[in-house]
Amino acid sequence: MGIENFVTFMLTALIFMMTPGIDTVFVLNTSIGQGRKSGIYATLGINTGVLTHTLFAALGLSVLLSKSVMAFSIIKYVGALYLIYLGISKLKSTKNILPITEDNRQPKKVKSDFWSGFLTNTLNPKVALFVLAFFPQFITPSQLENPIPFILLGLTFAFIGTIWYLGLTFFASTFSHKIKTNPSFSIWSNKLSGFVFILMGIKIALSGR
Repeated sequence: MGIENFVTFMLTALIFMMTPGIDTVFVLNTSIGQGRKSGIYATLGINTGVLTHTLFAALGLSVLLSKSVMAFSIIKYVGALYLIYLGISKLKSTKNILPITEDNRQPKKVKSDFWSGFLTNTLNPKVALFVLAFFPQFITPSQLENPIPFILLGLTFAFIGTIWYLGLTFFASTFSHKIKTNPSFSIWSNKLSGFVFILMGIKIALSGR
């Protein structure tokens, strides 16, 4: 299928997932603050973003992103602004993160967790550059223009990411009950996560290529 050293790819992908980053913080924050279901939707959103970057790479669009300073800057700043927006929203919130019962949660809110995860990942241009730089190392040189190896590696990467982040979700969601019954802790947790998102947004905005 045009793929080389597949086992090495999976191990490297797992190590990459285990390295704390924006996606890890987002999943942990969502799982602790909103509960297990929200963490699952955020996980699915993040890995759908990975598949989006994979599709772009397979179609050659990531090459344009890597070579165009303007395209890279636009995506970078949009992603940074979105993270800062999420952070400010959390800082301004004075409500308990979780309601008394999760049965009152609306489907729309759960879906927004998916889209937040999707946008957080999709609007991070460094993910696109990572896919463009990392995946070809495991593709036969003669197959670099073939989209199939990119897609297969992307599906594998997303699968590994889903398993890892679901594990984090189930671990972190065990703290949801404590947060739900402690409004003060809930509010401060919201503010802390908001501060972290703002710092991440600023870091992305100030980072170079």
